[in-house]
Amino acid sequence: MKLTFIGADHEVTGSCTHLDICGKHVLIDYGMEQGKDFYQNAPLPELPGEIDAVLLTHAHMDHSGLLPLLYKNGYHGEVHATKPTCNLCDIMLRDSAHIQEFEAEWRNRKGERSGEKPYVPLYTMEDAEGILKQFVPHRYDEKFTLFDGIQVRFTDAGHLLGSSYIEVWIDEDGEQRKIVFSGDIGNVNLPLLRDPSLVDEADYIMEESTYGDRLHDAPPDYAKALADVLQTTFDRGGSVIVPSFAVGRTQEMLYFIRQIKENHLVHGHDNFPVFVDSPLADAATKIYIENAEFCYDDEARAFVEQGINPLEFPGLTITQTSQESMAINTDTRPKVILSASGMCEAGRIKHHLKHGLWNAANTILFVGFQAPGTMGRSLIEGAEKVKLFGETIRVNAEIKQLPGISGHGDANMLIKWATHFSPKPQRVFINHGESEVCDLYTKRLRDEFGLNAISPFSGSVFDLVKNEYILEAKPEPLAERVREHVPVEGREQIDRIPLPVRQQQATQKQPYVAAQHPQQSGGQDSSYQQLLVALERLVDLIRSSKGRSNRELRNIASEINNISNEMERG
Repeated sequence: MKLTFIGADHEVTGSCTHLDICGKHVLIDYGMEQGKDFYQNAPLPELPGEIDAVLLTHAHMDHSGLLPLLYKNGYHGEVHATKPTCNLCDIMLRDSAHIQEFEAEWRNRKGERSGEKPYVPLYTMEDAEGILKQFVPHRYDEKFTLFDGIQVRFTDAGHLLGSSYIEVWIDEDGEQRKIVFSGDIGNVNLPLLRDPSLVDEADYIMEESTYGDRLHDAPPDYAKALADVLQTTFDRGGSVIVPSFAVGRTQEMLYFIRQIKENHLVHGHDNFPVFVDSPLADAATKIYIENAEFCYDDEARAFVEQGINPLEFPGLTITQTSQESMAINTDTRPKVILSASGMCEAGRIKHHLKHGLWNAANTILFVGFQAPGTMGRSLIEGAEKVKLFGETIRVNAEIKQLPGISGHGDANMLIKWATHFSPKPQRVFINHGESEVCDLYTKRLRDEFGLNAISPFSGSVFDLVKNEYILEAKPEPLAERVREHVPVEGREQIDRIPLPVRQQQATQKQPYVAAQHPQQSGGQDSSYQQLLVALERLVDLIRSSKGRSNRELRNIASEINNISNEMERG
């Protein structure tokens, strides 16, 4: 009965945890790193084809985004999630695959002219469609048998449509344990969604700590707060540009804007236009409407029962094509632009920032968390200039944050969740927070509430029967780790590897990755790069070999031998 920590350990994104229970290998989430990656992630203890099941807390990419890669590398088992999560992943993973393919096409078009080597997407639409066929939907509070000795239940986490805590009951060799994975714990009084539920009992809990060091401001009148921003900006002739996550945050903003228009909270601009510039947001909004009965709170459900769509209003335009998107910035009227991504890292929002950041009449309004290393975070922290599409843009627009609108619970909500269990859990594992926050929140749970809390680093392995570490991993900063075992002559090549691929090689170092893509570079140079990566993984594995399978050593040794033979033949 082992728990292995893989991702989002002392980091905010890339969630992934591994359970070795009842002779089965189960993953909880398999998320994508977003923003700056600080620490080296341990490899999965098995090859993807040897994993028996995946349990998914919710659809956000930092929890689900690498599932197509898992499929691509051999996983063909089931992915269990709530029905709305399955619905949202159906659009979000396809969208992610489209982005991967588009980026590869764009890079290869540029690379061909400059003689660069082919860029291979992290995964393709075929991989996304493959994993989506393996999704199994469940209702909230439905307890089901995953395998003999393993029962599971999804409980409403109030963070996103379909988001859940995952309760796992384990019965192995006469030992019974229960562990609860929080996923992302929602905020209270969010529009549309019910408040987070609480769980009564567990032997072990794993809890996120995104806002473990702070309290949200007292809940404002969201509609009025937003109306004030709109009024001020429109009065000076500007537009409000909202970097907004296509799933969740966009729907909340539409809910508030409908209230603003219905109650005439903005004066002199009654018919102001609102553009949702995201085909993904359009699809997600439809899913929100379809799942009203499943997740809506009483207020939102009352609208639906009256035949009112709480996410529609006069003046709303949802754009689909790139031509429609470009036309928004030729519209001189004061307006609201809702566009993804929420952290300004990709998507159409970057085009709107290029056209809007320089204009002092405009407001850039942030309504969600901005991870370290993202453009959104730099703007919040006072960046005077940003680079967009190779052009330096001066930041003249007003930068504002709407207080209190967060899908994550604050420290009080996290404490309420952790201290509700009775009796106290044997152990509380803290993850999914910036490193300092993880440590601070862990210490607070220990010192103030008497909980046996720890915040493991990636690679740590814990015995759930003995309630002790099998392996307590030490932090290994990613930049140091990537370069540490690379010869001087190979470092330039490492730096030139596109970031998603570099992260795949550095943080998901299974032997199958390089072996599956000999076409990525070609010739002796390709073999040399593969050998560097394989050797790096071998050194990593030897360093952390305690508690790991000898099969991994054999696989890597076999891979190195094959690469060497290829180099000799070449």
